[in-house]
Amino acid sequence: MKQPTEPLIRNISDTARWVAVYRARETERPDAIFRDPFARRLAGERGEQIAQGMRTLARADWSFITRTYLIDRFVSAKVREGADMVVNLAAGLDTRPYRMDLPPSLQWVEIDLDEILTYKEQILDHEKPVCSLERVRLDLANIGARRELFRELGRRAKKALVITEGLVIYLTTETVSELAKDLAGVSAFRWWTLDIASPALLRMAQKRMARQLTQTPFKFAPEGGPAFFTQFGWKPADVQGMLKNAAQLKRLSFFLRLLALLPETENWRRNRPWSGVCLLGREGSVG
Repeated sequence: MKQPTEPLIRNISDTARWVAVYRARETERPDAIFRDPFARRLAGERGEQIAQGMRTLARADWSFITRTYLIDRFVSAKVREGADMVVNLAAGLDTRPYRMDLPPSLQWVEIDLDEILTYKEQILDHEKPVCSLERVRLDLANIGARRELFRELGRRAKKALVITEGLVIYLTTETVSELAKDLAGVSAFRWWTLDIASPALLRMAQKRMARQLTQTPFKFAPEGGPAFFTQFGWKPADVQGMLKNAAQLKRLSFFLRLLALLPETENWRRNRPWSGVCLLGREGSVG
């Protein structure tokens, strides 16, 4: 009897290894738009195995690269504006505290599951972050512990930026709503950057990647786009479409470059395959 094969992506931590491959490949380009010298080691053989198996996304690496680039920009901008803490939820294998130009006084807090943070610590054992780095082992599904941690971080910061890169698409609408309310409940959490997809893109991705993502299916794509978060006290301050930015960065095929010429209206965001990186600000204090 044939034994069942292991899923290509076994859990959410495997997605971090997968995305690290794309950062490594971008870093190795002579015209790289950012450099992550740690990505290749962090991806490891498992990351390469996943990337090779994700043939349906072989030509979509531009989206991961563009997402990284845009969040880098938002981090740099908010640090210049006085952010004294960055809270990276489901931080995975992100290396911004090591590779970006950040002030030593900046508090950077990574929150994720024990397995992925321990793995990262082992790989980066002899590397030194450029700012003050703290890692917190926590399952964000533990709402009580999450809220307690958020309150503690809020007491330590005056202006904090929250990052949820590559996270919310794996959550239900209810879970995202609760997270948005919890973040809005901490006055020091001034900004929040995240990536979202349109319902049309979600349906397309679910269809194309159903077999690969049986353990970690895509779930969240709000009908209202970035405006979904206004009901929880967050106002879109800057919304950057992935496709148009990838075109400017010269990371698209000829066909996608033509598609990027079309105007990005609110109707487009709702009804077409669209993805973007958003910067949200607290209602009444966007900027």
